[in-house]
Amino acid sequence: TDCLATPTEIRGPFPADGTRNWGRALNILGEQGLERPDIRSSIGGLDGTAQGVELMLTLGVVSASGCEPLAGRAIYLWQCDARGDYSMYNREDVNYLRGLQPCDAEGLAHFTTIVPGCYGGRAPHVHLELFESAHAAVSGASPLLVSQLALPADACRAVYADRAMYGESLNNLERWPAERDFMFAGDPPEVQAAQTIEMQGNPS
Repeated sequence: TDCLATPTEIRGPFPADGTRNWGRALNILGEQGLERPDIRSSIGGLDGTAQGVELMLTLGVVSASGCEPLAGRAIYLWQCDARGDYSMYNREDVNYLRGLQPCDAEGLAHFTTIVPGCYGGRAPHVHLELFESAHAAVSGASPLLVSQLALPADACRAVYADRAMYGESLNNLERWPAERDFMFAGDPPEVQAAQTIEMQGNPS
């Protein structure tokens, strides 16, 4: 009758949500074009499209009590690119791989993105903030949830075999799988499983 609640995790240093990180407060929330299903391209007059293996990502939002779909909630999603860089921070010339999507009547939000790279010290992951609505997200409201989701190692290994595109991601993944990641390692197994995206398909 109940669902496992997603735990709160840190934003990390690259949220671009108006909070101050590394001495500056960057904010893409409210930027025209941010609400979109395909987050691979830059917006707001910036050029640049993230290259990588396409990932069609569907996230479901339900209540922890009763598992009821939460229609109308909105997810702000961000992640690193294939080389492990974050737009607006490591890459100041682009703002790709950031997007906002409202949940439909079934509580589902759909994103087209890429499989993120694996940089030193972290397992492959994506960041998210959940808001009451898309309007709340761009109006300065506090998120209902800040968290992160891991990606399964086997699927990422298949993607990272393309070293020309993903650089040192394969080597980094072997050093820092989710079991050793400081963000996920301390959670019980059932929570780790709930925070891991299920992936199907192949890199081709």
